[in-house]
Amino acid sequence: MSLIYLASLLVSIAGLAALDFRHGLAIAKSKKYIWLILIPVVFFLTWDLAGIASGIFFRGDATHLTGILLAHELPLEELFFLILLSYSSLLLLKAFTRMEKRK
Repeated sequence: MSLIYLASLLVSIAGLAALDFRHGLAIAKSKKYIWLILIPVVFFLTWDLAGIASGIFFRGDATHLTGILLAHELPLEELFFLILLSYSSLLLLKAFTRMEKRK
């Protein structure tokens, strides 16, 4: 049961990548777009670590997590969630920009 959430995140990221490469939106167009995913991920990981250090964020008793921690109270799934969040935001921006240009 603990791998379902991580697997769901990975499948979702793979789905985004399939959409990206099918429609040539971001990374399929230029590898430079990877930075537009990595920069927000690093920002939000730093944000999470600051929140954990100040006692605001904590992992709690979540049965859907693998239990693998990247840092104190920072589960592995958080990294993939942030990648999913950043990638989907980038693809939405690119898709809406492309739609706007067609008008």
